[in-house]
Amino acid sequence: MIQPTVARPSLRNFCIENYKTILGMVVAGFFTVFLFDEPDSLGTYRFYMEWALSVVLWITLWVGNSFSSGLLSSYISWIKYPVRRLLIGIGVMLVYSIADILLVRWLFGLMLRPGYEWNLLPMLASSLIITVVVSMFMHGLEFFRSWQSAALSAEKAKQESIRAQYDSLRSQVNPHFLFNSLNALTNLVYEDQDRAAKFIKQLSEVYRYVLDTQPREVVSLQEELAFLKSYLFLQQIRFGDKLQVSVELDHVQSDVAPLVLQILVENAIKHNTISTAYPLHIRLGVEDGYLVVSNNRQQRQVLPGDSTGLGLANIIRRYEFISSRPVVVEQSEQQFTVRIPVIQPHTP
Repeated sequence: MIQPTVARPSLRNFCIENYKTILGMVVAGFFTVFLFDEPDSLGTYRFYMEWALSVVLWITLWVGNSFSSGLLSSYISWIKYPVRRLLIGIGVMLVYSIADILLVRWLFGLMLRPGYEWNLLPMLASSLIITVVVSMFMHGLEFFRSWQSAALSAEKAKQESIRAQYDSLRSQVNPHFLFNSLNALTNLVYEDQDRAAKFIKQLSEVYRYVLDTQPREVVSLQEELAFLKSYLFLQQIRFGDKLQVSVELDHVQSDVAPLVLQILVENAIKHNTISTAYPLHIRLGVEDGYLVVSNNRQQRQVLPGDSTGLGLANIIRRYEFISSRPVVVEQSEQQFTVRIPVIQPHTP
């Protein structure tokens, strides 16, 4: 499964969302200087300058490190590359913090009265220590949020997959499907016993696949095509030459969500007229990194019990979790097409 995408932060939005914390730093900076500076410095030029320096340092260090941490997480995943993310994060934090302290010190130096001395080393050391402690906390929080997001996405994907398995199994065991299958089988028993035996075997393969893939998030395209072949055998016994399916995926390497191709083919069969005068043409191929399932449109009215209306929506939701590219649905008066992103097979 791909890692959940992390939105790149906006500095403006970040400041707006955290304005209370920024105001708190202004107040904290005042009390810090008030408590640790000389008692008679309150109200003096020295007091206000140190207060201003303290506030500016705290705000720039906190805002800069928080923003850079979020930006870095949008490029380097905590879940996929935790060590790299931690080391680069610490390096960025140290470089930014030292540069920030030196820059702020230099800018304040331009505003100081002649002869005003500022001991840079203690300020640099104390600011870095505080920054390191706070940044480590922030990195830990960022890692926890990323892990939580990944776990939530995985659970949602699992639930969508289970729902798809259930919907597909329910469609296969509904009275219409069983009636049509058994009716076709009854005719075959008298006409061709060998084909009748093959029909029973393919029917069992359909149910076995639905049950066996229940716990899996993705399956290989070859597995899905083998299952689709069994499903199409049942349908073509029923429709004969009126259902024409072209599969051009023999050399394509991809993973797919279980049952996705079967659901799309099933939808085409359910929602279109199929007759000798109006045969249904379904094509499965690959174009520009997408698995393409298309059919000519000759819509018919679907009976309420024939369709749950959730198949395509379920596929779209599942692919939101397992691919960074969306499912694309295109339709015109003559054609209905669904494009499923190719997922490169996982290599252990």
